[in-house]
Formats: sequence, structure tokens, C-alpha cells
Amino acid sequence: MKPSQAILFSAVAAAAVMSGPAFAQDVLSGVQQTEWAETFDAQSQIARPVSTTVPILSPQTVPAMEQAIFAYQDLVSRGGWAGVPSDKELRIGVRDANVVELRRRLVASGDLRQTSGDPAAFDSYVQAAVKRFQERHGMPADGVVGEGTLKALNVPAHVRLSQLRTNIERIRAMGAPTERYIMVNVPGAQIEAVEGGAVASRHTAVVGKVDRQTPLLSSRVYQVNFNPFWTVPASIIKKDLIPKMQKEPNYLTEKNIRIFTQQGQEIQPAQVNWYSDEATNYMFKQDPGDQNSLGNMKLSFHNPHQVYMHDTPSKTLFGSDYRFESSGCVRVQNVRELVSWVLRDEGYNPALIDQTVRSGQRLDVDVAAGPSIFTVYFTAWTTGDGVVHFRDDIYGLDTQGQMALAQDPGLIGSPVAQ
Repeated sequence: MKPSQAILFSAVAAAAVMSGPAFAQDVLSGVQQTEWAETFDAQSQIARPVSTTVPILSPQTVPAMEQAIFAYQDLVSRGGWAGVPSDKELRIGVRDANVVELRRRLVASGDLRQTSGDPAAFDSYVQAAVKRFQERHGMPADGVVGEGTLKALNVPAHVRLSQLRTNIERIRAMGAPTERYIMVNVPGAQIEAVEGGAVASRHTAVVGKVDRQTPLLSSRVYQVNFNPFWTVPASIIKKDLIPKMQKEPNYLTEKNIRIFTQQGQEIQPAQVNWYSDEATNYMFKQDPGDQNSLGNMKLSFHNPHQVYMHDTPSKTLFGSDYRFESSGCVRVQNVRELVSWVLRDEGYNPALIDQTVRSGQRLDVDVAAGPSIFTVYFTAWTTGDGVVHFRDDIYGLDTQGQMALAQDPGLIGSPVAQ
């Protein structure tokens, strides 16, 4: 067993030993009763930090997940962990009986290594442990135990074990790519740009809604489009534009979206009957600019779903803990950094990218040897650093077992589509 795996096993297994019924009664019974103003914080420790440069698709991920599964099996056999009452929000400075249960829960999952002081006190080390838990579950790490954090805390250990078992098969099927690649993990709404076995950059993403899912696929970036036009997909015309125009007749004009017939003739919004499906017969095209739905940059890759990665004018969405708001495409936070990495061999640097964007001119830059791109569905993983990550099964694919390996059969784990 590697040292990092031993740390993972010992942390979770030790918690498992304590997290059965007996632990629920006495894990904090010997805690020193120290007042808030005394040395309580100095006597506590939390587990190691979450950040790492190791990619999910690393050679060490599968062995690490095997060890995590073993540890979680032991934990589950001992009764798992008890839940945390969800009747109130908990934050630093609070002294409450629910904090006692919160401490037990954080110790059980290895987020809080030891406890001392007043067990009902939410001190800075409990806050740090909560932040670590939130990071592991893809939440904004604010250290406040609110509705979303409580929901994640109260997912039973046997469900987490099931997630590990399902996802080890997905990751094993993918292997560890050796070429430069971009991986979009849809449940995590996160992107990894990977090279030489290390993460070059990570990016928060906004991915497809539950009813407009981002497809799972394998491809390669072949072009970057600066100041792009946006041609509105037929599905969005029907589901979004028509209802919007019924309520806001000036919407298309305000958003610089123009309408064209099949013959290429431009017509005015007033010429369309918005209380019918007539609009689906036309092409809707949004001009480049600050309001363009694709933002200033788009990364194109071949796929049958007409999806792509792009910038967005709605950057506030990146700060949300629910980032499943697109119609299937992937919006990228700090897209300039990713584009710089993609175009580095084409003579582009951040300064030239900024200059190109500021020009406002349409420009398509071909990428001679673009990175591979994988959109994947991982709701649980660990890379052997002692940290086990979980995400919500947002599309409900975990319950479908191996059917969730690839919505496009033969794409994931196969040679990259050109």
C-alpha cells in the first residue's frame, strides 16, 4: 500500500471504528470542557487540505479508489455515520447541541481529526473542517452549515460506498490518457486541463440542465472562435425564444438577435407570429458583442450534438452552488486561461488574446494539434491523496449502472473522434 493510500485508509477506517452505535454515544464524552475564550482552538486539528494537481484520470486513481471502497465497506459494516439535525443553520461562534452531532459526523468522514474543548462549540477548527467537507463535495467553502451542506452531510455512508463502486468502473474504463487533454466532469461542473500527468488549470463550469443534458463524449478541439456569432439551436427557439417574445416583444432587438429566412433574407420580429411555431422555420443569429450568449470565445470540437465550450456574459452563475443551467454546452470560467493553453503552439499569448477580443472582429483560429476533450460523469473519486470527493448524481445516471459509462456507445475509452 502506498503511503498516500495508507493515509486515506487509516483516516476513514479509524473513523469507521468509531462511527458505529457506541461511537455515537461516547466519541465526545471525554472531551475537555474548555470555555470559548480559552485554548480550545489550539488543541484541535483538521485533516489534510483538498487541493491537488493530480488529475482524476491518473494512474493512481483506481488503486486509491479500491482502498477507499475497502475503508467505506468497513465503515458501513459498523453502522456508518449518524445524521446531523437539520432544524437550524450552524456557523462559527454558535454553541448548540447540534454541533455535537456535527463534530461526530465530521470525525466519521475524516474531515475533523480530533476533538477537544466544548463539544457544543462551533469553533474555527470545526469551521475549517466544514470548509474541507464542502470542498470535497463541490460546494462553495464558506464554512456555514446551511441547507445544502446539511443535505450532503446526511447522505448515508452506504450511498457513498455505492457511488465509489459505480465510479471506479467508469474511471477504469477511461484509463489514464497520456496526451494533452481537457476533461469536463459534468456532475462536478468542473474542468481539468491536463498535461504531463498534472493539472495545468482547473475551471468552474456551467453545464446542461437536467432536461437538456451535456452529452458524454470524446473528441478533439480543432478551432477557437473569437467574437463569435451565435446561431440559436432549434430547441432553444421553441423552448425559450418563443415564450420570451410573447412576454417581451423587444427581447430580440435588445439582445442583438437577428432573424433570417431559409433564403438568407433578414426579417423583423414584428413579421413573425409568436403565438405559433412559425419562428422555428427561421434562423436566429446573435451578433458578436458583450451580450452574445457565447461571450467572446468559443472552443469548437466535432460532435453530433452541436455542443461546444464557451465564454458567457452571465458570469455570476459561476459563483452558484448549482451550475446546471445551460442547454447542453459548457460555459467556462476564466476561459482566457484555457484558450491560452489551447493556442500556445499557434503563437497566441494572453496579451494577443485580449487584443483580439478587444478588436471585436470575427476570427477563427485553427488548432493544428488540439487537445483531446472528454465529457465524463464522475460522482465519486479519490486520487490517493487522502481525500475522497463526492458529487450529486444530478442526471440520475448512477442508478443506471454501466449504462452511464457513455451516452454515446464506443466514444469514451475509444480512440479520439476527429
